[in-house]
Amino acid sequence: MSEIDWNLIRSFVAVAESGSLSAAARKLAASQPTLGRHIAELEQALDVTLFRRGRQGYVLTEAGSLLFERGRAVSAEATAFSRLALGSVEAIEGTVRIAASEMVAAHVLPSMLARLGIEEPGIEIEIVASNQVENLLRRDADIAIRMVRPAQNELVARKVTDIQLRFCATSDYLERRGRPAKPHELGDHDLIGFDRSDEMVRGFEHFVPGIDRHGFRLRSDNHIVLWQAVRSGNGIGIGQEPLIHHEPRLEVVLADLPLPVLPVWLAMHRDVRASVRIRRVADFLHDSLKAYSAGAA
Repeated sequence: MSEIDWNLIRSFVAVAESGSLSAAARKLAASQPTLGRHIAELEQALDVTLFRRGRQGYVLTEAGSLLFERGRAVSAEATAFSRLALGSVEAIEGTVRIAASEMVAAHVLPSMLARLGIEEPGIEIEIVASNQVENLLRRDADIAIRMVRPAQNELVARKVTDIQLRFCATSDYLERRGRPAKPHELGDHDLIGFDRSDEMVRGFEHFVPGIDRHGFRLRSDNHIVLWQAVRSGNGIGIGQEPLIHHEPRLEVVLADLPLPVLPVWLAMHRDVRASVRIRRVADFLHDSLKAYSAGAA
């Protein structure tokens, strides 16, 4: 073995990070058979078994784990090389318009985009803060961060992660009113929820039978207002787990209670995939949102 095609290494790294051929195929915009062939070729070239295949997906062997970090570094260098080459045709600069929910736009994106500004000072960002599903077909945005999978065939969507939701409240409020130990005890507390929307009422019915909108002492249909109400000690509300952990004043309430997750998708129109700056921002958001969900950013 004198040399190895770097595409084999990139495929190896993607499968190792994703844990499956299907997830890696979506990440690389490749086919599962191609990735499977790449892994087989790399194992044959190295004469080692890189993964254990099973019901849990692709799990690194000891040999695979030893090669993973070095492979990730090689893959990153190759990607940087490609971007540099593409930059000779299209500079990584210009405007990228991102559509996101109010909460993500206000409380998640700013710190991420500050880091992007350091890495890519030539890129200007416009943020559309709206809970409405932006119509990428009309080019209302270049990239959309959505909590539902887009259905239009003209759009390219990539699943990023799932964000766990939790009940939460300030420590001051819980010291004053007590910490509920059972779900039904939520009914004895000041609750924070939606005003006109019945979505949260339907969610709370599993824990507080018979609850209606009047069961929420403070109501609003604006997610930012609700989050500020929780942070200010008005009662128990629902928040994204990573945001709760970033707030020293907040505690998770009933941590073992199974609440839904927010699926996070990145979507863009097929026509803009060739744009270096848009792909750069999309890749950055993908990695940053994944780290945010894991509590690492």
